Amino acid sequence: MKILITGATGFVGQQLVGSLTQHQLVILSRNISAAKAKLGDQHQYWSSLADKTDLNDIDAVINLAGEPIVAKRWSAKQKLLICNSRWDITTAISQLIRNSSNPPHTFISGSAIGYYGAQSATPVDEKSGFHAEFGHDICQKWEDLALQAQSQQTRVCITRIGIVLGKNGGALAKMLPPFKLGVGGPIGKGDQGMSWIHISDLVGLINYLLEHPPLQGVFNATAPNPVSNKVFSQTLGKVLNRPAIITTPPLALRLAMGEMSQLLIEGQFVLPTNAIKAGYEFNYTDIEAALTDVVS
Repeated sequence: MKILITGATGFVGQQLVGSLTQHQLVILSRNISAAKAKLGDQHQYWSSLADKTDLNDIDAVINLAGEPIVAKRWSAKQKLLICNSRWDITTAISQLIRNSSNPPHTFISGSAIGYYGAQSATPVDEKSGFHAEFGHDICQKWEDLALQAQSQQTRVCITRIGIVLGKNGGALAKMLPPFKLGVGGPIGKGDQGMSWIHISDLVGLINYLLEHPPLQGVFNATAPNPVSNKVFSQTLGKVLNRPAIITTPPLALRLAMGEMSQLLIEGQFVLPTNAIKAGYEFNYTDIEAALTDVVS
């Protein structure tokens, strides 16, 4: 298969590229030399989609591009960057697919469990409603733009990705330092949900969607057993052999991070109902096993 990938140099993208060695990959990157340094020069590279009129020679597209949502405080400028970095590239891909006489048969586009907004302790899956907030607004439009590519010739799969656990990157890279020092712990009461997925399962699910033509629609990319922030913190402390009892007051996070703090203070217990129904078998369903593998 000839597969166009966006966001290939990111934490997830690099792992995904490494899993697709049997395919011909086209990597979209504004900095081709940097991308080659990370991914190798055996792939084809495009610096832009602006000079493309269609995607007739592409079999599948995997869209993972987007400004990291927790990179900087959510100023008005940063919010716009977060949105446009997702919406613009997805708009362009969908338009090129619609322009194609022989379009890609598969379009897998990223989204996030932020789609659901704050959900308290109520478990949610792909059929659940949402709480309107910035995270939902990003994801709703992002998904709608991807679904514009859907036709009898092109199936669209949306992956609502949870907290990705992997070595040397992702959310855990920011969490580990205080926990290794023994000053980590829950946020507030720790009741908020943390819907996580081991990076091997995220890559595995994307490959599974790619390889199974009947599948389309929305898939929660989260492990079947989400946990509370308290359980996550206690488990991370356990696998590091460190105490995890220092509570972070929500007010301190709000003062330090502003609106972005809601990602840590609130949460969701998200279930991957559609992935399980589709037959995907998770390698990591237990948080302790997942964290042990990542920090070992």
